[in-house]
Amino acid sequence: MSSFLTHHRRRILVTMAFLSLFMAGLCGQLGYLMIFRSEHYSAMADDLHERERTIKAARGEIVDRNGTVIASNRTVCTVSVVHNQVEEPEAVIRMLSEELELPDAEVRKKVEKRSSREIIKTNVDKADGDRIRSHGFAGVKVDEDYKRYYPYDSLASRVLGFTGADNQGIIGLEVMYEKYLKGRDGKILTLSDAKGVEVENAAEERLEPVAGNTLTVSLDVNIQKYAEQAAYQVMERKGARAVSVIVMNPQNGEIYAMVNAPEFHLNAPFSLAEGDGAASGKEKQDLLNAMWRNRCINDTYEPGSTFKIITAAAGLEAGVVSLEDRFSCPGFRIVEDRKIRCHKVGGHGGETFLQGAMNSCNPVFIDVGQRLGAERFYDYFQQFGLLGKTGIDLPGEAATIMHKKENMGLVELATVSFGQSFQITPIQLVTTASSIINGGNRITPHFAIKAESRDGSLVREFTYPVRENVVSEETSRTMRHILEQVVAEGSGKRAKVEGFRIGGKTATSEKLPRSRKKYISSFLGFAPADDPQVIALITIDEPVGIYYGGTIAAPVIADIFENILPYLGLLPGNET
Repeated sequence: MSSFLTHHRRRILVTMAFLSLFMAGLCGQLGYLMIFRSEHYSAMADDLHERERTIKAARGEIVDRNGTVIASNRTVCTVSVVHNQVEEPEAVIRMLSEELELPDAEVRKKVEKRSSREIIKTNVDKADGDRIRSHGFAGVKVDEDYKRYYPYDSLASRVLGFTGADNQGIIGLEVMYEKYLKGRDGKILTLSDAKGVEVENAAEERLEPVAGNTLTVSLDVNIQKYAEQAAYQVMERKGARAVSVIVMNPQNGEIYAMVNAPEFHLNAPFSLAEGDGAASGKEKQDLLNAMWRNRCINDTYEPGSTFKIITAAAGLEAGVVSLEDRFSCPGFRIVEDRKIRCHKVGGHGGETFLQGAMNSCNPVFIDVGQRLGAERFYDYFQQFGLLGKTGIDLPGEAATIMHKKENMGLVELATVSFGQSFQITPIQLVTTASSIINGGNRITPHFAIKAESRDGSLVREFTYPVRENVVSEETSRTMRHILEQVVAEGSGKRAKVEGFRIGGKTATSEKLPRSRKKYISSFLGFAPADDPQVIALITIDEPVGIYYGGTIAAPVIADIFENILPYLGLLPGNET
């Protein structure tokens, strides 16, 4: 009997010891969870009971150099439903289908989906959003959002760019300066019970959004309008495929206007041009990409005679030619086995280098190129910054397509000397010409000037590299004189503006393949000739009929200058 009791007591003792250890373990685990894991499980509890909705931040405005708003926002709404809070699903489906003009099946699928929040439609007009809110259906949420809006619609479309459905920049300045423009979204937090139904009279927690910064750019709305109007007029008059214009300050690289006519509609950037509506899939995307393409920086072309500015500057800087040097033009030059013609079939006869530049005589510039030689000419390309990119603050800039130095024979050297057999971008040509006429400083073309917060405090003032002594001041002064004479008495005389000293150079280049007989007519001009404050380049792609740059392109720049020079404070006689 005593042994039985002893055995029974032992079992009870072991059981009690086991239970004590088990309870101690549970208490230890509970203490660990309460003390060391409390923050983690508190956050999980909050996630379970809190509903989070985003408050979109207003995207920063883009303003021109005068403070004119060229990219802004319009208030729109995002309509969504919370499944567990919907009390009258059929009525909600019917109301949303009617108000948002959506198929009943599409709305039903989203309303009946068991999720924490289902978006029905974004970018809903505010008036429609307010009307939906006024119905007062439980579980239907209407949150204010922002949609990008461009007051001038197509003005400088490829420069400004646009945003997508998520209000994020896609092309142009919108994507280049995304981090300054996008802002920081806020949040609305509401409490719900275990079933996901919002707790009545519970306070909302709001994390307010921070608006994006205001970006001030060098574009001038008025100059852009002048340039666009002139571009469209010549495009219509000449039946041209496209027209591009760049207007820039050659002293600091600030771009006043950049035109790619025809422009597209920024407030409907995914709508194809008339006649392309039937496209779909990959074909449609290819057409959109082509429509959005900025020809001034993304495309290269043979510059033709405007490139003689670079050849002349290299020749003067190297000392292989002077203004008084004599040349003979019989109408062609024989280079190895090639007969390269001058645009004047009968030739210009005897002429000085200055006269050759005024006449845009190919044989004269072939001779200058031969005097330089391929190696030295190539070195000047590098010195002028011609072989790289300009560094403009827009995405997708193309680089110069030039012969390799070792592949540049006498024929290639000859054709390059007057602007053929290689390709550059319009912005590269304007930038290189600027460095030659502004005293020898290689500037960086750009748009952004500064970014400011919504309260006006400076976030960043943008600066850009300048490389000095690209050419000597003497060479720069001589080039300004040569190019002024081109307009005063030479091939560019149609670019004259009464009362102003204008410099410039014409060009007519044949597109590849040359058998098509399609041309690009262009003119590069600047003013005042003795102290350039503005430089402009126009390219007219595939004009119909007369296609000479001096005849159809130079007058367009004259018209633009006639309008913008007084506007910029430059008065006849160079009095400011």
